[in-house]
Amino acid sequence: MSEGTNRRTVLAGGLTVGAGLAVGSTLARTATAGTTPAPNTRRSVSLVVNGTRRRLEVDPRTSLLDALRDQVGLTGAKKGCDQGACGACTVLLNGRRVLSCLTLAVMHDGDEVTTVEGLASGDRRHPMQQAFMDLDGFQCGFCTSGQIVSAVGLLAEKPDLRRAEIPELMSGNLCRCAAYCNIRDAIATAAGLGEDG
Repeated sequence: MSEGTNRRTVLAGGLTVGAGLAVGSTLARTATAGTTPAPNTRRSVSLVVNGTRRRLEVDPRTSLLDALRDQVGLTGAKKGCDQGACGACTVLLNGRRVLSCLTLAVMHDGDEVTTVEGLASGDRRHPMQQAFMDLDGFQCGFCTSGQIVSAVGLLAEKPDLRRAEIPELMSGNLCRCAAYCNIRDAIATAAGLGEDG
């Protein structure tokens, strides 16, 4: 013990710390005694997914992307950046292309959602899917479903599309493999555009 420190000072300090801990513990118990556990916050959402009505029970914070992948079991829309920057999660919502990672499932009760799995007609591929296959509009394939769905939405939004507009209007869909020339050619082919269209 240093000079000026005696047994009485050490004991008094220990009692003060112990009393502080006891008071803190009592305050914590009192503060939580009046609270009840959070009620079940899940919400019921009805979506028409690829033509089939689906009723889902989701946490209000669940993105449309997570609801489609985890509850409906459709994994075509990819979780790329999860920040709306890459476009891999693009789906059609009431016919318009949206980034499903940036919208909450509970916001779309009753809406129609089309994923890449819903584009084909039975065993017959959608013309955009076929064009991507014929013109090698993919390399690793991770972004391909988002690219295809976005391209289908683009043609619905802009039926008078010109080839030169494709890069700008598809700029929200990134391809890490840089297959952009083939993607542009596939979209132009599906749209029936010529070389100078």
